[in-house]
Amino acid sequence: MLITFEGIDGAGKSTQIKKLVTTLSDQGRDVLTLREPGGTEVAEKIRMILLESRHAISPIGELLLFSASRAELVQEVVMPALADGKTVILDRFFDSTTAYQGYGRGLDLEMLRSIIEISTCGIVPDITFYLDIPPEEALKRKFSAKSIPLEFDSDELDRMERSGAEFYHNVRQGYLEIMRLNSKRFVSINALEHPALIHRQITALLKQRFES
Repeated sequence: MLITFEGIDGAGKSTQIKKLVTTLSDQGRDVLTLREPGGTEVAEKIRMILLESRHAISPIGELLLFSASRAELVQEVVMPALADGKTVILDRFFDSTTAYQGYGRGLDLEMLRSIIEISTCGIVPDITFYLDIPPEEALKRKFSAKSIPLEFDSDELDRMERSGAEFYHNVRQGYLEIMRLNSKRFVSINALEHPALIHRQITALLKQRFES
């Protein structure tokens, strides 16, 4: 089974993934968690370029770097793990590309679909949890966690976080449209709820949908 978590930065994906891993492992499931970009030696190096670099990267260059990282992760780790019967949980997958590079950066959506098809080898998640949160609240969480003032040019932020408030508004609208077009796969959850309540919602939905 392939489970993905999506949402803008600060929505609480990492917290929910950790809780879900604990629950599924306690049930005796063999669980593998991965993040995008990253997950292989090559993909982690690409992650450093994408997030830690102070250099400007064009939207097309950004797209291709994310896609190269994804192709490595899918072929080297995800596909073998699924073939072995493992439950794979991804912190971001191709929906992030559509939301961030498509709706956020304004790249052509048809072009994105073609590149996504190549980089994922056609793999689609069994279920995607979208943690929805207003960008203002998510950004407050991010800046508070880093104990820095709300300034988008801060050296404490990664390259994506420095993209600004309007960018994140566009990304969120992108996610809402993606979810509308893929309603059978997506589950939207209010990320402002208490983390324990969110976890109970996630586990209940998984049990309901995949009890067999």
